[in-house]
Amino acid sequence: MYFFLLNLSFLDLGSVSTTLPKSMANSLWDTRAISYKGCAAQVFGFFFLLSAEYFLLTVMSYDRYVAICKPLHYGTLLGSRACVHMAAAAWGSGFLNALLHTANTFSLPLCQGNALDQFFCEIPQILRLSCSDSDYHREVWLIAFSSFLLLGCFVFIVLSYVQIFRAVLSFPSEQGRHKAFSTCLPHLVVVSLFISTAMVAYLKPPSISSPLLNLMVSLLYSVVPPAVNPLIYSMRNQELKDALRKPVTGCLSAAIGCLPSSAADSQRLS
Repeated sequence: MYFFLLNLSFLDLGSVSTTLPKSMANSLWDTRAISYKGCAAQVFGFFFLLSAEYFLLTVMSYDRYVAICKPLHYGTLLGSRACVHMAAAAWGSGFLNALLHTANTFSLPLCQGNALDQFFCEIPQILRLSCSDSDYHREVWLIAFSSFLLLGCFVFIVLSYVQIFRAVLSFPSEQGRHKAFSTCLPHLVVVSLFISTAMVAYLKPPSISSPLLNLMVSLLYSVVPPAVNPLIYSMRNQELKDALRKPVTGCLSAAIGCLPSSAADSQRLS
């Protein structure tokens, strides 16, 4: 599990580093320019890391399934060699997926201007600038194929958790059920956040599109999941919980102490 978390942290760091630094530099220098090669590199990097993260989350669901449903076979099914191979498959699949889409997208002739209504280079925004119907439809078919592949991963994750929940609910010990759920909950939250934000970004109806809404949705799926993932997994650490609880408790105590006496009394009574 920790080996896969290490890979996930690298992917999160890389995906944020692909889009935010250039956007922040443009804001500081009051410009909105990016070179053609820089845009292609950004599309490839972001698509590669996003795809690899989704494949890795699928592998992690299998890791949780084996750990809970087949604990006696965990060392055999998920030894160090198998973990390395599965992680490499996730990275490699993301690389090939990104290479295919980037090469096809930037082979399109662009005749609708060179302004992207986004703070980073994104394939749907680039396709709107295309003037070749055949190449455009080819990329749409590639996106449909990738969506079908991602749907297969989603079905695999759902089926894995159906088996996990069945196994956990059959545990005779309440402590065992609590431990199993606490092990799976961070991964389930990360997967739900990742999939929900991506679905909102790519499946929202065109009728409700607007520049401000597109910007907010893109921030939601490109920045929020990588930024929140480390916190979600870190909350399983009891020392981190204690470290966060102390300043929060201190702030609440200080706020109550600054209230008038009657308000403070009523606050303590409630």
